[in-house]
Amino acid sequence: MKVILLQELKGRGGEGDVIDVARGFAVNYLLPRKVAIEATSGNLKQLEQRRKNIEVREAGRLGDAGSVAAALEGKVVTIGAKVGEEGRLFGSITALMVAEAITEQLGVEVDRRKVETHGHIKDVGPHPVEVAIYRDIKAQLTVNVVAEGAPVAEVPVTVVAEVEGVSADGEPFVEVVEETAEQAEYDVAVDEAAIEAAEADAAEAEGQEYEAEDAE
Repeated sequence: MKVILLQELKGRGGEGDVIDVARGFAVNYLLPRKVAIEATSGNLKQLEQRRKNIEVREAGRLGDAGSVAAALEGKVVTIGAKVGEEGRLFGSITALMVAEAITEQLGVEVDRRKVETHGHIKDVGPHPVEVAIYRDIKAQLTVNVVAEGAPVAEVPVTVVAEVEGVSADGEPFVEVVEETAEQAEYDVAVDEAAIEAAEADAAEAEGQEYEAEDAE
């Protein structure tokens, strides 16, 4: 049976798409829930008249979905759980728990039905999770499960910086460097120490020159 989708149907399409589905699925689920309407000649004609507005709305949805994906991609959320022997959980981490942690810690609301945990999460430690946002737009993040009451370790944050320099042949260059925040902080400390040492050497050399002039 052909139907016209009025909203996204996961894995099948979005508003305005005409798809084939089983009649029972259409009659018992899609039509009564207003997820779709039957693709009659009259409805198809109306669809063409509404096509421009649908395309504008679709562009907005895709843009919003891209922003959500960017806010989630590569992030880490931490969930505390009761832990038994050998790091095994009493129960498991559910998609609802992950969705709530994402909202609380990242400030992004996601549908628990679109959270894919790749099986049951029943151990402490990091676990990959996928969030389906809209159509083919998805985000990959990590759920870090810790024992309740345990201190939460800080997750390394990647810092991207541009480093300017001069090559061996005297040509200037700019290099993009990615490192953790801890590495960046260490590098800054090392650079500052090197600058201080160089300044001290320069001051000492200058002092020695003054002394030599006075001696003359």
